[in-house]
Amino acid sequence: MRQDDHVSDRDAVPYDPAAEPAPDPASMRKQYRAEGLDASDLAATPVEQFARWFRDAAVEAHLFEPNAMVVSTADAEGRPSSRTVLLKQFDERGFVFYTNYDSRKGRDLAENPHVSLLFPWHPMARQVVVRGVAARTGRDETAAYFRTRPHGSQLGAWASAQSTVIASREGLDAAYAELEARYPEGEQVPVPPHWGGFRVTPERVEFWQGRLNRLHDRLAYVAEPTGGWRVERLSP
Repeated sequence: MRQDDHVSDRDAVPYDPAAEPAPDPASMRKQYRAEGLDASDLAATPVEQFARWFRDAAVEAHLFEPNAMVVSTADAEGRPSSRTVLLKQFDERGFVFYTNYDSRKGRDLAENPHVSLLFPWHPMARQVVVRGVAARTGRDETAAYFRTRPHGSQLGAWASAQSTVIASREGLDAAYAELEARYPEGEQVPVPPHWGGFRVTPERVEFWQGRLNRLHDRLAYVAEPTGGWRVERLSP
């Protein structure tokens, strides 16, 4: 092991797929034997149903970061982009996450507010897919959440020009150190003007339950134009 960069000599050898073949994804199979999902089991609204499954994931199954979701956006030309973001609030108004508004997802949503959220709860053979429209949260709501973040995360929101190309990690660390000296622990950090929340108002929410032989249960709430929701069963 070289002490300068903690990379072993083995890591420096070019990868030989013949010597160490990667697992074949086509041969990876797991039968899902979980109980089914029927429309009669669903709550009146998708947010109520999400709350039930979220509690199962967080409290019963103890999943790691059950609030982690894949946020998929598209720019004005329709080019998609996905990344994992943490859900920070949900209620009947929608699902809230926070980000740098100048980031790629922030720029995408400024051009095209349609968004998809995916909660991949694989150990439970469950997924939730939310499709809706994103809008910025108010500055008061943003500030209230920002104050709950750890001090280091508050500084990080200033230090990182998210999604931009940077010259080195050292430059990022130097920017953080400068902020740390300016706002030591215990001193209030101002809310960055370029940072805030998005609330996704759902238009469609699908609850996916894995079943035997890939005959999964897929039930989707679809928003009605006059208000309320209808439930559709989808073929797996």
